[in-house]
Amino acid sequence: METDRLTWFNALPAQGAQEALRECCSAPGWAEHMSAARPYSSADDAIRRSDAIVAALTVTDLVGALASHLRIGERPDAGDDHLQAADWSRREQSGVDASDTTTRRALAEANRQYERRFGHIYLVCAAGRTGPELLAVLRGRLQNEPEIEWQVVRTELQKINALRLRRLLAGLP
Repeated sequence: METDRLTWFNALPAQGAQEALRECCSAPGWAEHMSAARPYSSADDAIRRSDAIVAALTVTDLVGALASHLRIGERPDAGDDHLQAADWSRREQSGVDASDTTTRRALAEANRQYERRFGHIYLVCAAGRTGPELLAVLRGRLQNEPEIEWQVVRTELQKINALRLRRLLAGLP
């Protein structure tokens, strides 16, 4: 299946490839560079390229990438423009128990503190993590200096992009 999807992706017109890629990461520069670097020989090849592109993104580009990410503990709106990204986000955050109101409230408050401190949302690769784990990570990251936090955001974006590129190139929902 991956070979078929990879062939499909490599054959897309540039605009179509960029649209598909923006479901993985909303930074326009990232999608443009990823599209221009095709063809990819494998998902791993695409992920290596993605990591290199993210490593070179400016803070402005990173802010653009954060635009389509939900706050940890939030659920996507039904009218979300990036339906695939919203679905992936829901899956990635599935470890945050919707019925655990104590953790959800604590996440909401810590998210507000983080945004006041850094001026952007808290980005973390949430896949496989519980709400309490994500809350502990968030509280720890509140201690970072802003320049260190941007590097952490960059690393977390690389992890998220890798997960989403694998899904995109494997044709998984």
